[in-house]
Amino acid sequence: MNKKEKLIVILGPTAVGKTQLSIDLAKVLQTEIISGDSMLVYKGFDIGTAKPTQEEMSGVKHHIIDILQPWENFNVSDFHTIAKRLIHEINLTGKIPILAGGTGLYVKSLVEGYEFNKTSGDNAYRSHLEELATTHGKQYVHDMLKEVDPQTAARLHVNNFNRVIRALEVHHLGKESVSQSSQYEKTGELVYDTFIVGLNRERQNLYDRINKRVDIMMENNFIDEVKQLMDNGAQVDWQSMKGIGYREIAAYLNGDMNLEVAVDEMKKATRHFAKRQITWYKKMPYIKWYDADKLSYENLLTTVIKDCRNFFSDVE
Repeated sequence: MNKKEKLIVILGPTAVGKTQLSIDLAKVLQTEIISGDSMLVYKGFDIGTAKPTQEEMSGVKHHIIDILQPWENFNVSDFHTIAKRLIHEINLTGKIPILAGGTGLYVKSLVEGYEFNKTSGDNAYRSHLEELATTHGKQYVHDMLKEVDPQTAARLHVNNFNRVIRALEVHHLGKESVSQSSQYEKTGELVYDTFIVGLNRERQNLYDRINKRVDIMMENNFIDEVKQLMDNGAQVDWQSMKGIGYREIAAYLNGDMNLEVAVDEMKKATRHFAKRQITWYKKMPYIKWYDADKLSYENLLTTVIKDCRNFFSDVE
């Protein structure tokens, strides 16, 4: 039997503190980071995505960041193709890659072994829709149906999510979808020899961090970033511009929303996104959780390093 490739995952809701922990852990283990965030792939989308700066990266090599132009689309199948190759290549060097995850579906489907190939295109499209709903909300997916099949959209409530997805699948593929299965569902085993670190915080503390992050983004000239993107031709209907923060500031710049409302909407949408992320993680019983409120950062880092070394007994 082939020995499984090794993988460390650091996940948790937005603003919980994943970026710093993943970079500091990577420095100690002398390894590389694979981003599992669906918005970090876009060039020029920096402030609103809290993309780590070159200074913050501290010389640690990062992958799947700044790989696409704003007009390009990216989905879970694309992520799989790139991430699986990187995990293999980094393992060949004797390092254990760190996947820093923010998009729950990306991480879950990768470690559980969802299949995305020509014969299961239905599954890939369904997962893409679920990913969009997780990132942007169910209304976003319902609006997609409204564009291609307004009659069906009028009949289906936004919360009747499975039927909304089915209607989009039928339009997209012209046939019924195939039920999704994964290696984990079949065998109870993850694809990789995986140690998964989950960071959590008390809800109000997390929400306070989210609100503060948005305030810092605004202080760091986020409006100018969005304006530059739009001046360079970015359209509000592009997948990239549907990201939280970008859509609200674009609405402000287009005169459809005043600034105070736009900032409040950013905070609210980010809090809702964090709740949806936590819901995703509840579907992943193999996560080892750490309470970032109860540990100092130094103790958290030390504990995670020790636990990683214990899990992978050959790690120095």
